[in-house]
Amino acid sequence: MTLFTLTGKGVTYAFAALESGHLAHIYYGKRADDEDLSYLLRLDENPFTPKVNKRDMGTFMDTTPFEYPVHGTGDYREPAIMLMDNKGMSALDLRFVSYEITKGKPILEQKLEDMTVRLPATFAEENEAETVAVTLEDKRTGLNVILYYTVFADLDVITRSVKLINKGAEAFDVRRVLSACVDLDSDQYDFITLNGSWARERVMERCRLHHGKQSIDSVKGESSHQNNPFAALVSHTADEDMGEAYGFNLVYSGNFFAQAEVTQHKKTRFLMGINPFDFSWKLEPSAEFTAPELVMVYSSEGIGKMSRTFHDLYRQHLIRGEYKDKRRPILINNWEATYFNFDTDKLIGIAKQASELGIEMLVMDDGWFGHRDSDNSSLGDWFVYEKKINGGLKHLVDEVNKLGMKFGIWFEPEMISPDSELYKAHPDWAIQIEGLPMTQSREQYVLDYSRKEVRDCIYGQMRKILDSANIEYIKWDMNRQLTEVGSNALPADRQRELWHRYVLGVYDVMNRLTTDYPHILLENCSGGGARFDAGMLFYSPQIWTSDDTDAIERLKIQHGTSICYPASAMGAHVSDCPNHTVGRSTPFSTRGNVAMVGTFGYELDVTRIPEADRNEIPGQIEMFKKYNPLVRTGDQYRIGNVFEDNMWDAWMFVAKDKSEAVFTFVQVLGRPNYRSRRIKLKGLDPERKYKNHETGEIHTGAALMNCGINVNLSGDFQSKVVYFTAE
Repeated sequence: MTLFTLTGKGVTYAFAALESGHLAHIYYGKRADDEDLSYLLRLDENPFTPKVNKRDMGTFMDTTPFEYPVHGTGDYREPAIMLMDNKGMSALDLRFVSYEITKGKPILEQKLEDMTVRLPATFAEENEAETVAVTLEDKRTGLNVILYYTVFADLDVITRSVKLINKGAEAFDVRRVLSACVDLDSDQYDFITLNGSWARERVMERCRLHHGKQSIDSVKGESSHQNNPFAALVSHTADEDMGEAYGFNLVYSGNFFAQAEVTQHKKTRFLMGINPFDFSWKLEPSAEFTAPELVMVYSSEGIGKMSRTFHDLYRQHLIRGEYKDKRRPILINNWEATYFNFDTDKLIGIAKQASELGIEMLVMDDGWFGHRDSDNSSLGDWFVYEKKINGGLKHLVDEVNKLGMKFGIWFEPEMISPDSELYKAHPDWAIQIEGLPMTQSREQYVLDYSRKEVRDCIYGQMRKILDSANIEYIKWDMNRQLTEVGSNALPADRQRELWHRYVLGVYDVMNRLTTDYPHILLENCSGGGARFDAGMLFYSPQIWTSDDTDAIERLKIQHGTSICYPASAMGAHVSDCPNHTVGRSTPFSTRGNVAMVGTFGYELDVTRIPEADRNEIPGQIEMFKKYNPLVRTGDQYRIGNVFEDNMWDAWMFVAKDKSEAVFTFVQVLGRPNYRSRRIKLKGLDPERKYKNHETGEIHTGAALMNCGINVNLSGDFQSKVVYFTAE
């Protein structure tokens, strides 16, 4: 037996290669300093996991907690991998071959015919993590499977990924290759997922596991509005501050699959990876396939600690570039201000007023290119619409720069309009299936990003725009999902690869963009928050959280997003009222206080809003600049839960050294009699004294956390921000 014990700051993950060569899971949970946990394997127990012998092999296969389970040889639970060979056979028998331990963390890459794509994944220096690569082999097919496990030294994080190598003489089709499997020794868990729809993304849902299979997935070609590639298994009694929580997040931006299966023996098998539905990958002899990374976070201190670990990991080991550790510019976007009805003079007018108020960047949204006056044309024609941008793009940018403001621009690089010069020249560049009508959505099609000539053309157009003026920000949008998924460039036996090849093509262009223009701040968007995933965070340090900018709706959206993703990554703006999505009117101050839990900016016509609202902007900007270091780098504590109580919400950001904190409270609905609410704070040092800068009072951290403070607000949709410093 070869025993593997991965130990992080407060977590242990253990598995073993048995004498038979099978790789069996032993333990995942709170740190256990005992190096040898093999006694937990139950190899001598009957009937659950008898010793491996011919007579009882079937029972062994159907009960053993495997690290990377296969189909067809006796394990009837959900498999992690399946292939179809040239004889039509799908069964595998993976056995241990070898292992290698390295310092740090290897880069994940996928080799294709015309390029090598670096997959988005967490990164670490040699002193920050250690990686073990375990090789398994199926002798019949020659398939080698390399399982990568990386354990981080200072975080309760283990990442998983898988590489397949065909060392046989024949090609075969990979029909399923998930990134990881974890067999937990209990069924007493709740399943937490982040679900929703357009303008209602990442609604936190929690349900108790039951016998059978519970899953979430996406088949839309992106991670989707409907299901986020995150899931957690938590103890029934777990809350924000107590209980066990296992969090799983796939670093991928396409179709995904996550499933928790409660088995016959009341154990739980969790799997996650690329969605096997409508997927296959032809693996030629000597070829390799790399599955995306799965991040696993363990917490013995509740859901809140799990979230803070994800936040730290992504801020330190996933987000890259110039803005990784910097405050983002305070921008104003013209979309909700003008929609398609703008020109150079209108934009300069907005910029002049915005610059006087302290706003730092103007972003020109959809409508500046081709002949686009509505959403029915010009995608793919990335040249300036001179009728609107009279005087040219450089003139507009120069004029904005003269005001002391930066300039940003909107692209939707993955799409093509039927009414465009590009489509007239290359109708075959759209994803399509010959003989099937092409489904339009927002009167547009999706470009076939599996084709190098398509990616080269679009990126070439983008470069001409970016080189023509001083552009310092890009909003990359994607406003529809994939249908009729077929490519005019792929052979029949590779058509089902298109789902994944499309995502790899997007990663290729984003990698070129961030490499060639490292100073540009890239913000991702997909109809709002349809691609708010860890894969995108590898290229863009911030993502537009939702097209729903209503402050009250954002309480749920930002709460759900924070379960996995850091506030520093959430695109959040103050918009006009009545809100364009829900028609609600909220105080301008509350809109600002909610938007500060994010990158902060404005989505309105600053020249037309009420003067009282406009006069609040300088103060909001000053407050944002003061508190953003805490929001961007501190520990987030969720105090309220608007999913459970629609009356109020509250949260805190606390400095890592506990020296300061900012507390935000939003009263959704007022109430009679006692108007104040007693709210217990979190995350402070109980032995230190803290000054409440609203009242001037000084109390111990213990008093503030155990007894709380009184928050007195009158009326609906009211809010306040309170700052605390250690004395």
